[in-house]
Amino acid sequence: MASAFLKLEGNTVRNRIWGFLIVHSEFDYSMKDIARFSKVSYTALKDIWKDFAKRKIVIYTRMVGKAKMYKLNMANPQVEKFIDYYWSVVKSEVDRQLGIKEEKTEHSASGPVAMPVSARNI
Repeated sequence: MASAFLKLEGNTVRNRIWGFLIVHSEFDYSMKDIARFSKVSYTALKDIWKDFAKRKIVIYTRMVGKAKMYKLNMANPQVEKFIDYYWSVVKSEVDRQLGIKEEKTEHSASGPVAMPVSARNI
């Protein structure tokens, strides 16, 4: 079963990898495990991994036997923004399915701006 994010943003190889890395960001994984748990081929992961490593989306953490372990680079501002986007998409889909309507607020130049709450902070 595809996640809410994949249903809305497309069930692509890149989105499946992003989804796995975001949901499991507290642990490090080998590329083989990332491919298996993301349900993508290892070859497809290797092609995308070059870009992820170059843009510092993922970072090397350690060696376990012969396997190099990687995790999401939480210090990268682009990663932080994508995580916020990911969880806002998931939250909006959950709210839609539960029938919760989005609160509309008036924004004034002098008042504070309402910030959306991320599902990961709930």
